[in-house]
Amino acid sequence: MGSESRVDVAPGSGGNYPCQLFRNNGPGANGHWTFTNIARAAGVTNDRFCKGVAVGDFDNDGDLDLYVSNVGRNRLYRNDGLVDGDVRFTDVAESLGVQGPTGYSFATWFFDYNNDGWLDLFVAAYRTDTGDLMAEARGLPHKGVSPRLYLNLGKDAAGRVRFEDVTSRVGLVRPFLPMGANFGDLDNDGFLDIYLATGEPDYGALMPNVMLRNDAGRRFQNVTFSGGLGHLQKGHGVAFADIDNDGDQDIYHQLGGFLPGDKFHNALFLNPGHGNHHLVVRLVGTKSNRAAIGARIEVEVRDEAGGARVIHRAVGAVSSFGGSPLRQEIGLGKAARIERVTITWPIDGAQQTLKEVPLDSTIRVTEGQNGFRVVPRKRILFSAGASVHQPVNYSGWPRFRRITPIAPSIGLCVPKLRGFRLRRRKFSLANCGVFPDFHFFRQSQENVELFV
Repeated sequence: MGSESRVDVAPGSGGNYPCQLFRNNGPGANGHWTFTNIARAAGVTNDRFCKGVAVGDFDNDGDLDLYVSNVGRNRLYRNDGLVDGDVRFTDVAESLGVQGPTGYSFATWFFDYNNDGWLDLFVAAYRTDTGDLMAEARGLPHKGVSPRLYLNLGKDAAGRVRFEDVTSRVGLVRPFLPMGANFGDLDNDGFLDIYLATGEPDYGALMPNVMLRNDAGRRFQNVTFSGGLGHLQKGHGVAFADIDNDGDQDIYHQLGGFLPGDKFHNALFLNPGHGNHHLVVRLVGTKSNRAAIGARIEVEVRDEAGGARVIHRAVGAVSSFGGSPLRQEIGLGKAARIERVTITWPIDGAQQTLKEVPLDSTIRVTEGQNGFRVVPRKRILFSAGASVHQPVNYSGWPRFRRITPIAPSIGLCVPKLRGFRLRRRKFSLANCGVFPDFHFFRQSQENVELFV
């Protein structure tokens, strides 16, 4: 938070308790690391029922700001830098018009959804029920509260950052009920998509989780059912990551309700691929924090016709109810080549520009060292045919392959396919008991193989 080489911790707080901001003091004389709560001195106690915290540099001044979603009005704490050796914040949410949804907010994050180099702000609402969802689907009036998407307009002539509520423009005026949520680029087109994991403690609150595809920063398209991602069970933590190292992001989804009897297995959705290019960037800080949290990455690419565009990513900007790797998995769409990769390091704003970076590669970049190193990747196969790449467009979005572990033994959950024969020696077959079109293949030997 203070642009030093260590990472601070900012947990939220429920009830009437103040939030806390722990400054990382580094190792002491005895080698032990310590933290100091500086929330009151920094001006970020919040003193509201906090539901989520997000970190990002919304004003591009080189230090990280805080957004806090609450039951009630939300806060945007602008980082004003160091004052007498300690970091100071100012709540600018009201003046910038980003306090909503004001009833009950939940998951929140900073992300650059339109690739203009300025971090935008997503805030999920948590005021709806299954009746509202059914009414909305039928085109009837409802009382559900929509999320908010605030577009960062950059700085005006006076140097002040402005936001605009574009929720309606991008097609997000709909009732959702997300607890867990996250963002990532599932089709590798360079624009960040949204996955909302829905539900509430009531046993009967079963509703499909929602996948929203970012259509080039213009709107969000609901591809939940075309992608096979509308799981009915209650969703919590959501992780976007290329788990099988095939160049596209998969989704790991923590499932199950609040009540002890409302349990369900987690889900791993393997991405079948969309035929687009990608680049994975691993940053190693030396003067900055080692994880390079707060760094910014710009990737300029050209397509076959010679057209250029720039894709922006912020390291460490993640959902308050989701997780993603610190390595940046960046979709490049139909790029023919990478012109340059520019990295802005957080501690002093120093920039590194890389040329001749190969498409579809993983590179490691160390702060203060020239160039980059290509890191080999080893593919991980979870089941036969799970990662076959077939180029498609939105109208034919491929279905993701769901693989679900079964406690206590390892197992797979795959669609029951007509006309396919299985070699049964290594598996015992049992119906899922939840979805009739799915069967479990339970492991009976050490190695898992699925023959279709």
